[in-house]
Amino acid sequence: MGSAPDTITAIPNGRVGPAGPRRSVALDRAEALRLLGSVSVGRVVFTRRALPTVRPVNHVLDDGDIVIRTYEGAALTLHARDAGARGVVVAYEADAIDPDTHVGWSVVVTGYASLVTDARELARYRSLLHPWVQQTMDYAVRIRPELITGIQLTVPDGTTV
Repeated sequence: MGSAPDTITAIPNGRVGPAGPRRSVALDRAEALRLLGSVSVGRVVFTRRALPTVRPVNHVLDDGDIVIRTYEGAALTLHARDAGARGVVVAYEADAIDPDTHVGWSVVVTGYASLVTDARELARYRSLLHPWVQQTMDYAVRIRPELITGIQLTVPDGTTV
């Protein structure tokens, strides 16, 4: 016996969306990193005054590491500078979930963020990663993933709509 087709229902603001829950499928590390590298915007999570802080940022994936640009005086810059060689613990999240069909993916990386201090690396990241806010971004932070988790949201029959 096959599963029932996904039905469409009206949702607030006049849009139409799918009815019913989505199936969550765990992603392996390689696929999670591939998907993370397919988008340019995510959210970095770190502590500030002992509370969680979230900032939207753009990123580039470089040999499995996440690199973001930042500026002098930014909380993350200061935390990374003061954390020493290992870096400061952060989380990084990116996703692509369709607002109408509610299918897509989400990846969360937990790892250590440290300032990029090598002048050649910093120049390379400046050429690869262009901040989308008008502010001087003279620093780069590299996040080395320790834990990578991800999910793919699909309709119950496994299709991605």
